[in-house]
Amino acid sequence: MVKMKKEIIINSSIGETRIAILENKHLIELFVEQPQHERMVGDIYLGRVVNVVRGMQAAFVDIGHGQDAFLHFSDIGDQLLDYKAFIDLNGKKQAPKRNSRPIPREGQEILVQIIKEPISRKGARVSTELSFPGRFLVMVPNSDVAGVSKKIYRVKEKRNLKKVVRDIKPEGFGLIARTVAETKSEKTLRNDLDILLKQWKKVESKLRKVKPPALIYKDVTMASSVIRDLFTNDVKRVAADSKKLYREITHYLKDVGSTLEDRVELYKGKKPIFDHFGIEVEFEKSLSRKVWTRSGGHVIFDHTEAMTAVDVNSGKYIGRKPPEENILKVNLEAAKEIARQLRLRDIGGIIVIDFIDMLEPKNKKRLYDEFTRELRKSRAQVNIAPISEFGLIELTRERVRPSLIYAFSEPCPTCDGLGRVINESTVLTKIERWIRRFKTERKEWSLRLIVHPSIASYMSAGIVSNVRRLMWKYRLKIEIVKDDSLRTDQFRIVLKKDGEDVTDQFSI
Repeated sequence: MVKMKKEIIINSSIGETRIAILENKHLIELFVEQPQHERMVGDIYLGRVVNVVRGMQAAFVDIGHGQDAFLHFSDIGDQLLDYKAFIDLNGKKQAPKRNSRPIPREGQEILVQIIKEPISRKGARVSTELSFPGRFLVMVPNSDVAGVSKKIYRVKEKRNLKKVVRDIKPEGFGLIARTVAETKSEKTLRNDLDILLKQWKKVESKLRKVKPPALIYKDVTMASSVIRDLFTNDVKRVAADSKKLYREITHYLKDVGSTLEDRVELYKGKKPIFDHFGIEVEFEKSLSRKVWTRSGGHVIFDHTEAMTAVDVNSGKYIGRKPPEENILKVNLEAAKEIARQLRLRDIGGIIVIDFIDMLEPKNKKRLYDEFTRELRKSRAQVNIAPISEFGLIELTRERVRPSLIYAFSEPCPTCDGLGRVINESTVLTKIERWIRRFKTERKEWSLRLIVHPSIASYMSAGIVSNVRRLMWKYRLKIEIVKDDSLRTDQFRIVLKKDGEDVTDQFSI
């Protein structure tokens, strides 16, 4: 069995922060944070219940966003407390549990935590069961739980950890040891708990001052959450191209007593970091509708608001074996690629896959088993149905945040959302990556950037505009020229000294 080598690569630019997870140098997950799409999962709000719909088993909560948050009754837990019950919680007993699930009432002021990002016209999904994840522990206010991660399998270690958790658990709080807490000392866990309790003190203090709707607690940034949740012993390297992020990561690891600090490095290469690690090409593929497989077959991804449809085609593949064996090979390659793309694109909700029809039941079973095995590599929960008589596989995949395509694109104003175009922030990032490649090979310092008028306005807006930041960062003089014949995702760059068009020389 090949030993899995995992790496975390972080690219920070003016327009966005991108975090890639590699396994044996293959891109398997990508996280993106942009200023207009900041991470919300984990944020805690003081909200007010505005509507209770018993027929839907749900309530809608005003948390100060454009759309009310969705609170399903199953996300309430055994008790529903007004926010005042959370003030001065330390040292107090938990409220008694009820026999039936409580139902919120209109006008009630409650604390809720976002568990799923808002998607399209749907508001965020929230829960009243709050949790504060640390590096090694998860703290649960108003609970008495003392647990250990199910992913810790060694019985002795599990028993020892549970004893430590019970010993250090403060009154009024539940505590769960995370997978990375395995083999950690009691002192290390106490330090992590102290950090969590300090966070809770800030929440208590804010609760005394604000009125709903109000943000009470903002969880860490995307980069910090990936380091907190995914930087485990099996990760051999974390590389970041930003000094600020590098310092944040190393300081965080020191604060929580982690021993993995020496695996973090600051990337200083001339090439863009995603180019250096071979990620950029894979990233571009992740936005494509069509993805090719090794033998010449291809997979088509079509997104709708309700579901994602995936179609498998034989494409260029011409096999020399009997037709059934050729089809099986195409389907098996497609199954592996589809599982990887679902993870990479972070596709959630209902997914229907149309594999090429096969006649032999044993081949259908083999395809189903292989696909199920590949899906288990993801952290997201998946429910999969058997292959139907029409050769379809239907599954649901846990959705926490919008799919990758929604982070990098926006509805097209021309086709009213039937197609998608790259958004302004992503175009800026592509221009910055082009400039970085240009600077590694050329010494010219004066360029003319030709873009669509909307991109020109976006780059020039404000006193400290995006184009000024590019000029300061790369020591260039950039003149912006508007050209409405270009698409919004296109740009041309020419040298000012002689008008030479050098766009294609430094594009992927």
